[in-house]
Amino acid sequence: MSDTTVDTSRQGGSEYADLSRLVRRAGLLDRRRGYYLARVGLLGAGYVATWALFGWLGESWWQIAVAAALAVIFAQAAFIGHDAGHRQICRTRRANDLVGLVHGNLMTGISYGWWVGKHNRHHAHPNTEGRDPDIAVRPLSFSPEQARRQRGPGAWLVRHQAYLFFPLLLLEAVHLHAISLRAMVGRRDRIRRRPVEAALLALHFGGYVTAVVTVLSPGQAVAFVLVNQGLLGLYLGSSFAPNHKGMPILAADDELDYLRRQVLTSRNVRGGWFMDGLLGGLNYQIEHHLFPSMPRPNLRRAQPLIRDFCAQHDISYHETTLWHSWSQALSHLRSVGARPAGEEETRSP
Repeated sequence: MSDTTVDTSRQGGSEYADLSRLVRRAGLLDRRRGYYLARVGLLGAGYVATWALFGWLGESWWQIAVAAALAVIFAQAAFIGHDAGHRQICRTRRANDLVGLVHGNLMTGISYGWWVGKHNRHHAHPNTEGRDPDIAVRPLSFSPEQARRQRGPGAWLVRHQAYLFFPLLLLEAVHLHAISLRAMVGRRDRIRRRPVEAALLALHFGGYVTAVVTVLSPGQAVAFVLVNQGLLGLYLGSSFAPNHKGMPILAADDELDYLRRQVLTSRNVRGGWFMDGLLGGLNYQIEHHLFPSMPRPNLRRAQPLIRDFCAQHDISYHETTLWHSWSQALSHLRSVGARPAGEEETRSP
């Protein structure tokens, strides 16, 4: 975990207002309808073509390659759902929700309504203990306080969590599907269009299971599901982990201003246009957290402006390669897991 010293007496609100004016003047919050039309069209064509290939191949072990390709397409659909949830694509909430429901519930099997609620809490309080749901993920511990609360098998797992992190990600897609289905029958989560979401999830899982069991042999069906869902979880988890894991953990009563809260807890990933496509724009995590409604293709253009602004105001701006971001995240998990039970927690900033 990095050490960052912050002067909380600064007028962060006025600084963020200055940055917002610069961003708006540059047109970086303007909609990019052409980009998203092309992106959604290509993704939809790829989705249909891959399932058509599945049907054409029939009972074949080559379907394992199709399972891997579908994992990538499912993840890319989830990235579109993410953008819709932040109102990046369309002008109205209704239109964005429609895009999100199709790409989340129908195409990927993840509840759009549940995910938006959870993700909005993360954006409001990134890496904040007790308030960010993304650092309250069992069975992992992201802070010494969480690690100290573990007992028995949980304590053993925390001690080895850095080594188990990527294997556990193989289960992430199954975990997201299970939570999505639970959100449909429970009342704890506020789902605005619960019947619609439930119907779309039923179509996704019904179609998926029917296709797999009717086309493939039992052994091939099991292998297809394991590869497809395992790689999907690994892909999604590996895309999200570099963004905040290993960055400062804030106390629930922390009084950082919005600008510093978002920048200091986020990490960007270098890599050019290939990384932009691979990570769905999440590699510009700092820009995205400062301006969640900024369309994905504008994040690259906003980066130099925001990076220079942070430098001018003495705000640490963290950027590294994908490999080093994973390394930093794993190092943090290893450090938390290895901390003696009685050691006092040190927070940053």
